[in-house]
Amino acid sequence: MSATPLFSILIPSWNNLRYLQLCIGSIRKYSTHRHQLIVHANESKDGTVDWLQQQPDIEFTFSEQNIGVCHALNLSRTLVKTDYIVYINDDMFVCPGWDQVLLEELQAIGHNRFFLSSTAIEPVPQSNCAIKGDFGRTIDTFNEEALIRDFASFGMHDWQGATWPPNLVHRDIWDLVGGYSVEFSPGMYSDPDFSMKLWQAGIRYFKGLSQSRVYHFGKISTRRVKTNKGYNQFIRKWGVTSSTLTEYMLHRGQPFNGPLPEFRQPLWLRLKNSFKKWSVARGE
Repeated sequence: MSATPLFSILIPSWNNLRYLQLCIGSIRKYSTHRHQLIVHANESKDGTVDWLQQQPDIEFTFSEQNIGVCHALNLSRTLVKTDYIVYINDDMFVCPGWDQVLLEELQAIGHNRFFLSSTAIEPVPQSNCAIKGDFGRTIDTFNEEALIRDFASFGMHDWQGATWPPNLVHRDIWDLVGGYSVEFSPGMYSDPDFSMKLWQAGIRYFKGLSQSRVYHFGKISTRRVKTNKGYNQFIRKWGVTSSTLTEYMLHRGQPFNGPLPEFRQPLWLRLKNSFKKWSVARGE
C-alpha cells in the first residue's frame, strides 16, 4: 500500500462499538489501498472513544450527545486530508477490492463532477440497488468466511442513481453543496437530499458500481433513534417527493448508460407533487 492515503473514509457511530470494530477491521483487511479513517463517536457510552484512542491509524471527533449523522459527517469533514471523501455506515463490512473498483472508475471519468456508490449485499434488500444475500443479520450470526467466498458470485449490473453509502465524492463538490443538511437531523432522508443538492449543482454522473461490494446488516442504529419526518421535510424543501428524484431524475437502479439526461417534470407529475406538498402543509 502507498504511504499516502487515497480516500478519507467518514464513519459516524453511535454506541455501536462491536459493529464499528468489524467495519474498520474489514477496511484494514480487504482494502487495496491505504485510506484515512475518520470516526465520529456519538455519546460513547459503550467505550468507543476509549477504543479509538488506542488506534494509531484512526482520527476521530466526539460529541457527548447523539448529534445525528448530518452533524457527525460535517464535523468529520474538518479532518479530511485527501481529495476524495467516502461515507460509510458502521454496520457495513467491505469486500475485497471494493476501493480499487472506485479508484478505477474515478480515473476513467477524468473529472470531479460525479457521485459514486458501492453496491450493498443485504439479507433483506432495501432497494433494487441491493443484492440479496444472507450472511447473518447480526454480528453474532455473521459468516465472514462464506461472504468472502461468495460475494463476487452474485450477478449485478452497474446502476444509475448513486445515493446511499458507501458513496464517494470529491471534497470540492462536497464543499460546493455544503455537506449534509443538518435540518434533516438526526438523518432520515439526508441521503436523497444530498443527491438533490448535487443535482442542483449540475452533477449528472450518478453511478452505482456493481463490483464494489459491501455487506450491510441494516438499520442497526436507526431502529434505536427517534427519527425526523424526513419525507415531509424533503417535500417542503424541494417541492417534489423523494421518489420523484430517485425514480424520474436519478433513474435509480436502472442499468447505467452514462450521464443522466436533463429532467422536465410532466404535467401529471407536477400536479401530483403539488398535491403532496399541499397535503404535507395541511397536516402540519
